[in-house]
Amino acid sequence: MKKSLFALAAVGAIAGTAQAQSSVTVYGIMDLGYVGNNTQTANNTGTTPTLNGVVKTTYNQFTDSAQSTSRLGFKGNEDLGGGLSAFFTVETALTPDAQQAFSSSSGTANRQSFVGLKKAGVGQFAFGTQYTTIHDAVAVTDPGMQNNMMGNVIYDKLTGYSLAGATGGAGVAGTAGTWNTSGQQNNTSYSVRANDMLKVSTDTFAGFQGNAFYAMNNNNTNSTAVSSGQGGYSGGTTNHIGWGLGANYTWQKLFVTANYQQFTDKAAYSLTSGGVYNSNAPQMGGFGGTSAPGTNDKDNQQYYAATYDFGILKAYVQYVNRKTMDVNNPNNYLARTAQQIGVRSFVTPTVEAWASAGTGKLTVATAASGTNSFVGGYSNIGSNAANFGGFQLGSNYWLSKRTNLYAIFGQQHTSNQIFQTGANPTSYNENSYALGVRHTF
Repeated sequence: MKKSLFALAAVGAIAGTAQAQSSVTVYGIMDLGYVGNNTQTANNTGTTPTLNGVVKTTYNQFTDSAQSTSRLGFKGNEDLGGGLSAFFTVETALTPDAQQAFSSSSGTANRQSFVGLKKAGVGQFAFGTQYTTIHDAVAVTDPGMQNNMMGNVIYDKLTGYSLAGATGGAGVAGTAGTWNTSGQQNNTSYSVRANDMLKVSTDTFAGFQGNAFYAMNNNNTNSTAVSSGQGGYSGGTTNHIGWGLGANYTWQKLFVTANYQQFTDKAAYSLTSGGVYNSNAPQMGGFGGTSAPGTNDKDNQQYYAATYDFGILKAYVQYVNRKTMDVNNPNNYLARTAQQIGVRSFVTPTVEAWASAGTGKLTVATAASGTNSFVGGYSNIGSNAANFGGFQLGSNYWLSKRTNLYAIFGQQHTSNQIFQTGANPTSYNENSYALGVRHTF
């Protein structure tokens, strides 16, 4: 009887140990509140901004995700012994203020889904839909902590919400169709995530920590050359490849990061004798934080930043550069450069505040008038450059470690953007503000 009781206790102990070695956690964010927006646009008349005029627009609504995108996720970890463990994450976007609480967008609903292995003292790797090295670096070096309000020139957002029924208007409204004609729109400064990714991260050694990823989706079949015009291929080749490298260094209260990533997207295409695409014109991938690849483009991105914790406040300095080229004609490209400084501090044990300000430039280059398909909706786009800038102020009132009230104000502007050769320069000034409550679980 004693032996039986002892064996039963031993089995229970082993089962308890096995259970403790494997865990699954449910987590998420619910963020809802009030958002307002004011826009003033000069010389904008849709796709042909040739007339003088100023248009003012005001928009207000109760909505979600002004500070953080609402989400629901599951993550797990299993101890395999010897310092080796397996892990996974599945995370989907939520739209709690819409009829469908689970986002139906194919580009943003799957925020992360990956599985991998980790070795203590060495590092880890994972396969799946994951964040890029630049996005991970921005997460720890952005004074606004990647909130969804405007005014941040690094993690750029047009608004904190989607303008219901907006048609776009060149460079102003919240639709994806016109992002490429403004320096400040919605995640145009770098790619946030990618599918089909192998991601590797090392542990920290002597203050240094490394990150890398390789994304691949290749589909090569026989193609037929097109003889008319300047040629191309009638079908077959569809290649999407991306890679990135990042290095972080920590020394006492100083943190420095340097990152570079590149995406190359090829698809079958054909051109007219004038060099205009008949099919599969180039477009930039990863717009708005989605994981969708581009088409016939080469997208080079780099990000450098540093933070220093002074104790009473933390200081930030950031620089980002992105150049997206036509893979078949590199003289057609968009280039966006921005720099930003900021601070973040706890004013009291429960009141936190931050501020940031930055400037930048968006350059449009065309090999010939009207041939840059990155800038859609204009038949006679010319080479030009536009200046932009913005600032953001924000604060949190922490009710607990998981719940806070927030207030955010952001302002941004773009000037001297010429959408069409011979047209007047278009410019806009815009601000948005939000009051809300966020709960993490």
